Amino acid sequence: MLLSHKYNFLFVHIAKTGGTSVRAALSPLRWRDPVYYLMWPCHRLSGLSGHRLGTRFPRHAHIIAAKEMLPEPFFQGLFKFAFVRNPWDLQVSSFHHIRRERPEHLNGISDFNAFMRWKFNPARPYQYHIDTSLSLQSDYLVDLHGNLLTDFVGHYETLPADFEQVCVRIGIPLRSLPHKREASDRERDYRRYYADDVAEQVARHFERDIRLLGYQF
Repeated sequence: MLLSHKYNFLFVHIAKTGGTSVRAALSPLRWRDPVYYLMWPCHRLSGLSGHRLGTRFPRHAHIIAAKEMLPEPFFQGLFKFAFVRNPWDLQVSSFHHIRRERPEHLNGISDFNAFMRWKFNPARPYQYHIDTSLSLQSDYLVDLHGNLLTDFVGHYETLPADFEQVCVRIGIPLRSLPHKREASDRERDYRRYYADDVAEQVARHFERDIRLLGYQF
């Protein structure tokens, strides 16, 4: 989550949706924000304490956290936005990310479909990096009653054009998006990864995202 007082926005960062690129493009704005010079030492102190001070939002916090913590008039006045991604494509991206950066969590499985079947197995042990990748994207965007709290939801599939709209809305010159973290060894067409039963498992698990965010296989 990225908050700017000067530019009056709140970016809700959902993992594997291009958010690292968005954050990299917008982060330099923090140094133009006088409030950030108060926020920065708080962030540092929070990190040094193992975040026991609770003085910052986690990187991938849900928007409800900001709604509960920030003053209501301030929260309502922010331009709140996020980016989402096709759930089937996101799971392929997550698989490559785990294989590249946290291979110990693959449980010795190298095949995508075998990994996904294990991932959806309710009997397997809980693992943070595995289970958070099964979180619904819509959960990041809504209040406790399911009402959408964001003002703009962009899509990974149209990231550059949607990010241009964000720049216009927050009143900054258009910025280029750096390319971040996408695996170079993955096939471009996510559909080629899927066995029919695994594609159906993803459809069932992410049914609300698929319905609310307008995706299909």
